[in-house]
Amino acid sequence: MATIGFIGMGNMGYSILKGVKSTFSNNEIVFHSKSKEKMDKIQKEEGIKAVETNSEVIEEAKYIILAVKPQVFNNVAEEIKDSVKKDSIIISLAPGFTLAHLEELCGTKRIVRTMPNTPAMVGEGMTGLCYDEKNFTEEEKNIIENIFSSVGKMSIIDEKLMDAVVCASGSSPAYVFIFIEALADSIVKCGMPRTQAYEFVAQTVLGSAKLMLETNMHPGELKDMVCSPGGTTIAGVEQLENNGFRKALFAATKACFDKCNNIK
Repeated sequence: MATIGFIGMGNMGYSILKGVKSTFSNNEIVFHSKSKEKMDKIQKEEGIKAVETNSEVIEEAKYIILAVKPQVFNNVAEEIKDSVKKDSIIISLAPGFTLAHLEELCGTKRIVRTMPNTPAMVGEGMTGLCYDEKNFTEEEKNIIENIFSSVGKMSIIDEKLMDAVVCASGSSPAYVFIFIEALADSIVKCGMPRTQAYEFVAQTVLGSAKLMLETNMHPGELKDMVCSPGGTTIAGVEQLENNGFRKALFAATKACFDKCNNIK
């Protein structure tokens, strides 16, 4: 019998599947995708068993990762509800669905609500997760945490903060990529070839994040280290402030947070 089963194989499901291969053997993993072409491709490239239906995933595995879009989540939950076993553990990746709602949809209290992000594709993901501890053994909790530690960092948080996690790490990689693209465009205007501009900017984002995480210094302090009095950096920072850089981020977070509350 498999340990981990995936229902859905989009970018996030596939990223986590590749991550868990570093912790679990291939014969402990099973998956299903609505795309036959994708199932054949992943089965061939990753050596992971594919099954023909979502219900078969439930039958074969204990830890079931629901990696489907929020728009189809209700339909998938309804489809699998009668197949969920007493020892099944349902792990949801969908934003906006509370534990109580997930329990109702899936017909079990053994629910884990998570919010991973796309950097999991390169083992640098950040996942927030919550669950009712009384419904799981210590061994089960360790396996749940190992699944998400295999694709980066994870943190168990209070459920009331899960929508904030969507804003902080779930959706925000898109903002970072827009920042990288926009900054690189501005560097191209300065004469640098585009490929080099992307490399310089992306490495700077990576290095800056690593510097903050490893030194544990406040981002404002690190910013001040770059801003010499009357220098080039503070001149650029002034224009970011004048053009609403922070205000735009606050607005984006509010829109994301509000949308989480409207997904059901």
